[in-house]
Amino acid sequence: MKELTIIIRRHMLHGTKKALEELGYPSMSIQSVDGRGKQKGVINKNIDYGDEMRDGLSAGVRLVPTPSVYALEHQLSKPVLYVPKKMLTVVLPDSVVESAVAAVITANQTGSHGDGKIFVSPIEMSVTVRTGERNAEAL
Repeated sequence: MKELTIIIRRHMLHGTKKALEELGYPSMSIQSVDGRGKQKGVINKNIDYGDEMRDGLSAGVRLVPTPSVYALEHQLSKPVLYVPKKMLTVVLPDSVVESAVAAVITANQTGSHGDGKIFVSPIEMSVTVRTGERNAEAL
């Protein structure tokens, strides 16, 4: 078994859930997170997402500046911004990991910075609390 930790743009959540459901894996945990990648929170303003999107973010999205102490300690000339994202956690059998990764990439890839990341980690055991089922049966 493997755990996929998937970090994506917030507005891409529906398509990602649909892609995983079509593979037969609708079970997942979803969290709202703030973070940044190699661009340090810089938004690519050349992306055209249509009227309801601006700078790759939903209307009304606020970027969160880091604490000023951090900026002072690291001699940053301007506050570093964290971009709101969605983080999905999915546990899958080894046999479908590659197809799940491909489906997530297809659902999220725009070719622009900020498309997301997928981390794959091994899982030693899973147990359903209600029934006691273990491993593959627990998925």
